[in-house]
Amino acid sequence: MARIAGIDLPRNKRGVIGLTYIYGIGRSLSAEILKSAGISEDKKVSDWTDEEITNIRNYISENIKTEGELRSETQLNIKRLMDIGCYRGIRHRKGLPVRGQTTKNNARTRKGKKKTVANKKKVTK
Repeated sequence: MARIAGIDLPRNKRGVIGLTYIYGIGRSLSAEILKSAGISEDKKVSDWTDEEITNIRNYISENIKTEGELRSETQLNIKRLMDIGCYRGIRHRKGLPVRGQTTKNNARTRKGKKKTVANKKKVTK
């Protein structure tokens, strides 16, 4: 089993797809990594030799921020926005969409489950 950056890669997948299981590595970056290591994109993770795994591991550790380091950097960036009180930081603090999406009808992912507000009852005569 290939273990890179603290993640166990799935053995039965192609190399390009397997590397995307690491936080911070997408399809294009995984293709670039395999190209630099001299490995075919179609080769499955289970078929990689120890030398190939070592080459990939070295390339990732030297050139790419992944996993914990990248997550902490992202959190620090969001915290900085909140501290300076800019528009994006305020939206993060309130738990609303940050990138200009409308909130009248949708935005349930950011706002959470509906909180129904009851109307005042009309007084009957």
